[in-house]
Amino acid sequence: MTATISLQKLNQFIVQAKAATYVGDGQNAEPSRKRAHDLAFQDGDFSYLDSYFGGTDFIGQEVVYEKDEPVWAMNYYGRILQPEKITAVQAGQIIKQSLSKLYEEERFWGGFSHTVGAFSYTDTSQGDLPSFTGKEWITRNGMTVYELVYHGGMIKV
Repeated sequence: MTATISLQKLNQFIVQAKAATYVGDGQNAEPSRKRAHDLAFQDGDFSYLDSYFGGTDFIGQEVVYEKDEPVWAMNYYGRILQPEKITAVQAGQIIKQSLSKLYEEERFWGGFSHTVGAFSYTDTSQGDLPSFTGKEWITRNGMTVYELVYHGGMIKV
């Protein structure tokens, strides 16, 4: 990352990119790998690529580039734990509604809870933009029915 780009600007771009892609039902990009689902976003010198595999159980990686150089990335793995209590479609709707609220706070992870009907969404994390880990989950009647773990940070060459 160049010295002229602040972590605040990077955070703002990540929130904007995430809101415009998965949460905003953005258009799929050409897959970068066989059988991948890719979502892309660009604004000025920054570009974003979210590339994942799967559906009910899924794994992926988000990368932010500045002038085509990777500067930040996050890996994630999510899965439905109780398929008889929540479908992948329901989990996706709850996640999108919850993350939309989180993005309104101009941030994208950690220290957040949101209720959607009978479901509760929670996201916790440790660290900060340069290096972090976290977990999101959905509960119904006190039982965890979905979970996702993530980690990431700055890329230095």
